[in-house]
Amino acid sequence: MGKYLLGLDNGGTMIKAALYDLKGNEVAISSSKTAMYQPEPGFTERDVEEMWQANVKAIKGVIAKAGINGSEIIGLSATGHGNGLYLVRADGSQTTNGMISTDVRGREYVIKWQKDGTHDKILPKTMQSVFAGQPTTLLRWFMDHKPEVLEETRWIFMCKDYIRFRLTGEAYGEIADMSGSSLMNVRDVKYDRDLLKDMGLESIYDKLPPLRYSGEVCGTITKEVAELTGLSEGTPVAGGCMDIHASAMAVGITDEDKMCVVAGTWSINEYISKKPVVDKDLFMTSIYPIPGYWMILEGSPTSASNLEWFLTEILRDIDLKEQDVYEYSNHCVNCVADEDCGVVFLPFLYASNVNINAKACFVGLSSYHNRDNMLRAVYEGIVFSHKYHIEKLLKYRSAPKSIRIAGGVAKSRVWVQMFADILKVPIEVTECTELGALGAAICAGVATGAYESFKAASDVMVEIAFTAVPDPTKQALYEKKYNRYLKVINALDGIWDEY
Repeated sequence: MGKYLLGLDNGGTMIKAALYDLKGNEVAISSSKTAMYQPEPGFTERDVEEMWQANVKAIKGVIAKAGINGSEIIGLSATGHGNGLYLVRADGSQTTNGMISTDVRGREYVIKWQKDGTHDKILPKTMQSVFAGQPTTLLRWFMDHKPEVLEETRWIFMCKDYIRFRLTGEAYGEIADMSGSSLMNVRDVKYDRDLLKDMGLESIYDKLPPLRYSGEVCGTITKEVAELTGLSEGTPVAGGCMDIHASAMAVGITDEDKMCVVAGTWSINEYISKKPVVDKDLFMTSIYPIPGYWMILEGSPTSASNLEWFLTEILRDIDLKEQDVYEYSNHCVNCVADEDCGVVFLPFLYASNVNINAKACFVGLSSYHNRDNMLRAVYEGIVFSHKYHIEKLLKYRSAPKSIRIAGGVAKSRVWVQMFADILKVPIEVTECTELGALGAAICAGVATGAYESFKAASDVMVEIAFTAVPDPTKQALYEKKYNRYLKVINALDGIWDEY
């Protein structure tokens, strides 16, 4: 019999299960998709039971693909998108649909807290900015618009904490994830009644689950779940962590030298430090799974989700047959020379990192432009948004010698090279394809004692596949494009509040 670790990755729509041996080899992957609902403008929701069933399907699928017995899995853990909100009764049934972090119904509270001084007051404890997709702003929305939902709610969960609850029947809030939610006093590593009171949320204190660390065992697989999935009853389930922490762990961010970029739904740009950074201009400081480290992060939902929209809406008439849609888009981008064609794309379809009301747009289109030009502008605009965040991070640290990249972008050599050329830093891509799941599996390995530490696990399980080296001949061109990108943002700044 072999020994394996299972990682579950709960994204905004896609659920993945990946199985690893103790050397970090990817044995099998299974995935299942869930629907995203937008019942009103700015709402992004999912059915919580559908998400759970997708996890069950993915677990069953990965065990079958691997051709192993469930008893060979010595531990498992889950990761998931950060923020958003999952409200459930004591039996795990939802009191309302789950909300993904791109849900902006709580925008009014962001504006209010920024204007009335609430943000300044809570910042020393939360160590992060306020934004519309946080559980705090969403909870305030429910208090004011649907208080009956909160009255029925027993547990307030983050995405992956809900999945662990269904796996084990035990309710916990994992510390790294909760430290990025503003529900927790990050400075003192605890829930804080006074902090909640400052946001008008004191009534939800008893609905917050007990806190545990990423590498702790937080229950075991129940008999019912074992029968549903093929896992063995009693298999330990680790705390896990938010996807931003899991991806960083899975690309080997175990010291202060490296930086990590995650290009998925969100533009995530991060590094770890032994000292926290608390600054009104910084997006977030959270607690990293490795004891003694903090994660310093700049981010916004301005990354590859913009490309997903373009491929779905603008290329919907393309008959790809057996060709992958991303292979097609890479080909289109390669058909356009690096030379300037004058098109700028602002990747603000879901939110912005410059103005809370900013919208996505193409600027500079002419009659001779086609979809290939637009696709290149989308690729470039997304990298420029990452660069905007990284420049803010460099206020707090020296420039990294390399950046490790995660997310769907890592599968595109065209795009990875563009990151290297625009950021002027070597970009390293790891062998693993499912980084969130690998990060979760690393948590399980630490919790079960398969590895003595997160660093030991990472040293064994993480391997670099290739490095994209910046082309110095393109630096002047991309600087010109980036400066135009910034000029467009500044020129439009006075318009957004009219929307």
